[in-house]
Amino acid sequence: MSIDLLVPMLLAALFLLIFLGAHLGLAMTGVAVLGTMLMIGVEPALSLAGLSIYETALSFELSVIPLFVLMGTFASNSGTSADLYDAFNHWLRNRRGGLAHATLAACGAFGAVCGSSLATAATMGRVALPQMEKYGYDHRLSTGSIAAGGTIGILIPPSVIMVIYGILTETSIGDLFIAGIVPGLLLLMAFMTTVAILVHRDRTIAPMLKENDLNTTKSTSSFSKVWSTLSLFVLVIGGIYGGVFTPTEAAGIGAMGSLLIGVVMKRLNVRLIYQSLLEALSTTAMIFLILIGAILFSSFLTLSNTPGLIGTWIESLNLTPMMTIVVITLIYIVLGALLDTMAMIILTIPIFFPHCYRIGFRSNLVWSRRCNCCRTCPNHTTNGY
Repeated sequence: MSIDLLVPMLLAALFLLIFLGAHLGLAMTGVAVLGTMLMIGVEPALSLAGLSIYETALSFELSVIPLFVLMGTFASNSGTSADLYDAFNHWLRNRRGGLAHATLAACGAFGAVCGSSLATAATMGRVALPQMEKYGYDHRLSTGSIAAGGTIGILIPPSVIMVIYGILTETSIGDLFIAGIVPGLLLLMAFMTTVAILVHRDRTIAPMLKENDLNTTKSTSSFSKVWSTLSLFVLVIGGIYGGVFTPTEAAGIGAMGSLLIGVVMKRLNVRLIYQSLLEALSTTAMIFLILIGAILFSSFLTLSNTPGLIGTWIESLNLTPMMTIVVITLIYIVLGALLDTMAMIILTIPIFFPHCYRIGFRSNLVWSRRCNCCRTCPNHTTNGY
C-alpha cells in the first residue's frame, strides 16, 4: 500500500478509535504498530515496539513523572485543596463573585503542587462547588469557574504535561517550568477578570454575601493554611531555577516534602499514605501507557516522513514564522474542542515540533529566554526567538 494512502487511513482510524472511547495509549500503540508492520514487516515492527517499551520503562529521566504525581496525591489527600480554598475565600469572599475568585485562585495555587489540570478541577470541584451552591451562585458560573481554573494546572509548574513535552522534545524541563509561571498567572488574571465582568453585568449570578456569612478568621490564621504549599513551591521551583538540583531531584524532594508536611500536620495516616501510593501508581501507569503509545506513534510518523511532508506543505504557503505559529495556535483551538489536552499535545508534537525547529525557532522552543550573543552563535536564529 502506498504511504500517501496508508498514513491518512491510519490517522483517520486513530481519531475514530479515540472518538469511540478507546484508551489513547492503546489506540496510538495499535495504529503505530500496524502502520510500522505494513511498512517494514511484522518481525522488525514488533522488535522496534518491544525495544521502545523496554527503554521507556527503564528510562531514569522518566522517574520525574511518578514523583511529581506522588507529590500531588500526598498534597490532595492531606487536605491542601481545602486549606487553599479557605484562605482565598477569607481574602476574597467579601467581593461580589468572591467565591468564584477564590475558586480560581485556589485552583492556581493547588496546581503548583498537583501538576494535573484534571486532578485540580476534580479536587477543587469537591471543595468549592458545594459552597457556591450553598450561597446561591449561578450553576454556570460555579461549574465554569472550576473547569476554567482546572486548566491552570497545565501551566503553573510543576506540570505533568510540561514534563512529558520536555521528554518527547528533549527540552529542558526546568526552563519549561520557569516559562510557564507568567502565562499561568496571566491566564488566572484573565479568568478572574472575566468573572468580574460577568457579575458586573448580571449581579444575580453571584449574590453578595451577608455580613454573618463572611469568614471572620484572622488573616494570619488564613496565611498559616497556605504556608506549606508556598514553601513547597518555592523549594521545588526555586531549587530548579537556582541550579541547586535537577527536575528529577526536585520531584523527589517535593514528594518527600509533601509527605512530611502531611505527617507533621497529622493529616496523613497509614491508610491515606497507602491510598496516595495507589493513586500515584494508577496515574503513572496511565501516563506511561500514553507515553509509550506516543513514542511508537512518533516513530511511525518519522518512518513515513509525515513531518517532512507536512513541513514542505506549510513552507509552500510562504508564511512568516510568526504566522506559522498563529496557524498552529488556531489548529490547537479547534482540536481543544474535540480532544483531551494530553491527547492533543501528544498527537501533534511529532508533526508541529520538527517544523517549528526547521523554520528557525530556537531548538528548545522556550520563549522565556533569548540568545543575546552574536549572530554567528549556533543557538541564535535570524527570527530572534
